[in-house]
Amino acid sequence: MSETLFINVNVIDGTGAAAFAGQVLVRGNRIAQVAREGATIEAPDAQLVDGAGATLMPGMTDAHAHLSFLNAATLEELTDITPERHVLETAKNAKLLLDHGFTSMFSGSSARDHTDTAIRDAINAGDIPGPRLKAATRQMTVSGGFGDIGKEDAYSLVLNGPEEFRKACRQAAHNGVDTFKIVPSAPGSGKDPLAEDTAMSDDEVAAVCEVARQRNRMVAAHARSADAVKMCVRNGVQVIYHATLADGEATDMLEARKDSVYVAPAMGLPYGRLKDGETYGVTTSDYMRARAEKEIETVSAKMAELRQRGVRVLPGGDYGFKWNPHGRNARDLFMFVELFGFSPLEAIRAATQYGGELMGMPGELGLVVQGAYADLLLVNGDPVADIQILQDRDRFLAIMKDGEFHKSPTPDQGQIRVAAE
Repeated sequence: MSETLFINVNVIDGTGAAAFAGQVLVRGNRIAQVAREGATIEAPDAQLVDGAGATLMPGMTDAHAHLSFLNAATLEELTDITPERHVLETAKNAKLLLDHGFTSMFSGSSARDHTDTAIRDAINAGDIPGPRLKAATRQMTVSGGFGDIGKEDAYSLVLNGPEEFRKACRQAAHNGVDTFKIVPSAPGSGKDPLAEDTAMSDDEVAAVCEVARQRNRMVAAHARSADAVKMCVRNGVQVIYHATLADGEATDMLEARKDSVYVAPAMGLPYGRLKDGETYGVTTSDYMRARAEKEIETVSAKMAELRQRGVRVLPGGDYGFKWNPHGRNARDLFMFVELFGFSPLEAIRAATQYGGELMGMPGELGLVVQGAYADLLLVNGDPVADIQILQDRDRFLAIMKDGEFHKSPTPDQGQIRVAAE
């Protein structure tokens, strides 16, 4: 069984605790031993990686991933290429995200049926490089709801009534998805740019959650309105995206279920539109600018409150649009610090330990502790001092997933020493 010994590294273990100088031994696909503060590990047959003071931390998880969204300018364009080409382009995104230090991805929906599952299975078989992936359905919406674009081959599946949702979820489970994605809220028509309606009914959401419990699947929901958030919590949805307009009652309900629910605010879209829209040639109307500005302000305050209440808030920014492209995903950690009031260690914990819990492997993924899976990043620099360095793929001196190097450390990088075999 192969062994790799990291020495002379500053370890961020993912728990939120302060970094420490130490050594880490990987045996097979697990972390076999962690030594702290001057203690040494004896492993004479291990490949030696001298980090020269670099940071060793867990691989990151994106909690709202859309690998099959191909940086399109509009939602309508997401399926404008053939299904065959779509799979190939999605495979490229899988490698790109692993290159950027994301060793796990929780899908927030697939642009087409079977695309997520095909990519997940190819990654698991070792046919293509990519993160661990929880595969999702297309997003399931209702007539007139968000995503009903009147296009036959659309990124949304339009359903009406609990029986249609129940049937679609049973078929999706048969097809092998891990997550049912639903859209219980939809943009409203009021003057307020953040106005949101609640489009799905309680019995429709209940039907989805019923099948999920029967078939051991998860449910993720695009839920912006307060009523949508409450409906999701009440019926057992585990992953709530946005939570933009969660009122006091909805916030209390989230806190009451903080041990079984995750929130991902998906701030990449409004932030990217404001900061990078012009750079990517995307025109932003006064209305959309006002909406983005208000969403950033509103969601920032809500996520800060949820953090204080102990609700698990995870990064995952709806990347995969022209103004919010894949590869920028670690910008979420910067936003957690800059906008939500997280400390850098709290932001890293959200992307690592909490990400491992979301992926269904609590205590085994997203941590640098004995017995955990060896998904590791060797980072040139200290992300606690500057969280933004995690956005720079060149800062990753090594990327390990499941005990194997996706990016191997090389002596010519100048920051590390690799023992000769």
